[in-house]
Amino acid sequence: MSSPVPDSASSQRRPVVAIDGPAGAGKSTIARQIALRFGLLNLESGAMYRAFALKALRSVVALDDQQALVALSTTTSISLVQGENGNCVLLDGNNVTADLRNPEVSQAASKVSVYPPIRVWMVSLQQKLGEDGGVVMEGRDIGTVVFPKADVKIFLDADPEVRGQRRFDQMGPAAGSSEEVIRDLRERDQRDRNRADSPLKPAEDAILLDSSHLTLEETVRAAESIVQEKISLER
Repeated sequence: MSSPVPDSASSQRRPVVAIDGPAGAGKSTIARQIALRFGLLNLESGAMYRAFALKALRSVVALDDQQALVALSTTTSISLVQGENGNCVLLDGNNVTADLRNPEVSQAASKVSVYPPIRVWMVSLQQKLGEDGGVVMEGRDIGTVVFPKADVKIFLDADPEVRGQRRFDQMGPAAGSSEEVIRDLRERDQRDRNRADSPLKPAEDAILLDSSHLTLEETVRAAESIVQEKISLER
């Protein structure tokens, strides 16, 4: 992998890169590689939700008590810093990175993230972390809601059958059959694209990157080329 591209001037604002797309498109992998390639901070929304869920669990706050969760958020600090092997997640100043992959924490994160006030707070926090640039973030509404003025917007997509097979190959039989994985992805696509709040759709100025017929390496190179070209034009 290439070394990070240095800023042309120390005073120049560094770019914000938004990567959106459906489940299983490989957004997290591409975001990590873009962050490494260009020396950007990878704003992992999932890690941030897991950090808040961890605090809720440690504080013995009921995960179905929206009011209590909102109150907890007002005394919560979450930040991401670049480490040698990826991001370090700081919760109230403490490194909790190693605690976030616990299945209980992941399940709790999916519960706390459904509440609109928590999502609004988290988006505000993400925007604050990215206000000075130098970040890449992936999700489903990054280029349309979180960073609508991002310097680079990529909409990463692939056919449901391709995404499902890739996910099945990654997870193995524990995920069920490949047909079941593909069916689940189609159902999730339907929910994401038709939800009332921030539906999944490309930003008007996003560049579509379809990886249906590309290898991971080819997709990474294509994404890097898009970012490099956009940065070069800005400069």
